[in-house]
Amino acid sequence: MVFVIAEIGVNWDGNFDLLKSMMSKAKECKCDAVKFQAFNENIVKDHPERSRLMSCSVSKDNIETINELAKSVGIEWFCTPMYPEVVAILDPYVSRFKIREFDGRPLLEGKTTELLERVLKTGKEIIVSSKRSPKGTKYFNHNQIKWLYVVPKYPCSLSDLDFRNMKEFNGFSNHCPEIIAPIVATIVGAEIIEIHITSDKTKNFVDNNVSFDFRDLKELIHYIDSSRKIVIK
Repeated sequence: MVFVIAEIGVNWDGNFDLLKSMMSKAKECKCDAVKFQAFNENIVKDHPERSRLMSCSVSKDNIETINELAKSVGIEWFCTPMYPEVVAILDPYVSRFKIREFDGRPLLEGKTTELLERVLKTGKEIIVSSKRSPKGTKYFNHNQIKWLYVVPKYPCSLSDLDFRNMKEFNGFSNHCPEIIAPIVATIVGAEIIEIHITSDKTKNFVDNNVSFDFRDLKELIHYIDSSRKIVIK
């Protein structure tokens, strides 16, 4: 089975009605979980959409509502913490954490940061994105960590992708607008697929340039399921 993560991220614009609809459609498409992001003012202070982004960040003010919506829909949710203090806020609600490529770089050097230490101390599963293979590093076979291959470019093209070392990762985090990218990742062994989703490609949601809509998502999951029947020698 492939564990499919629908990255809602910042594409819900702080609108809880839209959020519930996106959660429901992700479940209808057979996604296993939806994912969010948690950042603070300092992280997005120079972004032109700063106020809009902050309305989408998981915080102590909205986490209970997000959790209740996920419960009502019946889908798991988890989050990418981007600053240390938010880990304690997230911990009672989530069963795993996601670490973005930038924050995961120290692990490739056998090091940690305050953020990484706090997440590790929860004892929960940690999904880490990386462009570089973690093979040979201290954290390659760590019992808490799953590694996703990613090209940290928004968006990336098919020519940016290199799946030759896919067996050294547990899965793939997609930033490519071509649906074939996560399908190929699955065929070559990805057990976790993370894709950004949007409710409407025609609107100006912040991450729309790397996001699939729900028609795409349904088609993608159909092909992911079908690809598992292919035997690769």
